[in-house]
Amino acid sequence: MSEALSTCVLAALHGGDETLADGVGADELRRAAERCAHRIERAIAAQGGQLLQATPTRTLARFANADAAVQAAAIALERIRSLPPLHGMAPPVRIGVHCAPVDNRGAEPAGEGVTEAVRIAGACEAGQALGSAALISQLGSAARHLVARLPQTGQRAREPGGDLHEIGRIEAAAGPALPTLQAQTMRLRLRHRQNVIHIDEARPVVLIGRELGNDIVISDPRASRQHARIERRSEGFMLFDASSNGTFVSADDRPERVVRRASLELRGRGRIGCGFAPGNGEAELLFFDFD
Repeated sequence: MSEALSTCVLAALHGGDETLADGVGADELRRAAERCAHRIERAIAAQGGQLLQATPTRTLARFANADAAVQAAAIALERIRSLPPLHGMAPPVRIGVHCAPVDNRGAEPAGEGVTEAVRIAGACEAGQALGSAALISQLGSAARHLVARLPQTGQRAREPGGDLHEIGRIEAAAGPALPTLQAQTMRLRLRHRQNVIHIDEARPVVLIGRELGNDIVISDPRASRQHARIERRSEGFMLFDASSNGTFVSADDRPERVVRRASLELRGRGRIGCGFAPGNGEAELLFFDFD
């Protein structure tokens, strides 16, 4: 039985090409593609996406809304750019995002959502993510700051659906991501056990969860595998929960907050419990403050 759903599709091509293989070698390119695919899948899971296909050269996923798809693409690129460079070459990944029906009939996903997302990914440069006009029309405030319209010149302007927007690398197009002097200079410091991580311009996103491979690994069964993330944004340092049990935040003298599938701006200093209240799991608490 077929299933046709209007949804947002992310297509990631991460197999590289002959030119890149000649420059770095087939084995190193394969390992780099595997690392990229792993980070793409983690970003998809963190945003509640459903994995449709995962092969050595292509990853497909669908999302319930445009904001989640765009945030997944931006987080994936951010994590991939932190990998060791391939002899100065751009990472072997191209990401396209489009909103249209997906057909689950047959061995492979099909439909306009898939074909257009793959086509857009093919139009990307290495290390780039692009979204369609259909995607942008469905964006809400949570992710609109992550996209910028590309100049419509040359061949791309003449292609069907050529009104494309770049995802996740828009500082030059949209101005500084954090416009105020205070936001530009502040860093959020996270402490977990003996580890200290700063969220700042150089590292704007931190992933938190029980699964190995997160930036902060929480060894508590109440934490989800991809539990939450903290992002440096124009409105401040935002915590986004993607868990089953929620994220508990106790800050200064303010009442304790429980964040479930929602976001919260972090202010002052305090403690974060992933799936448990701050008083019920001292060893796995996250402590945050600003410096």
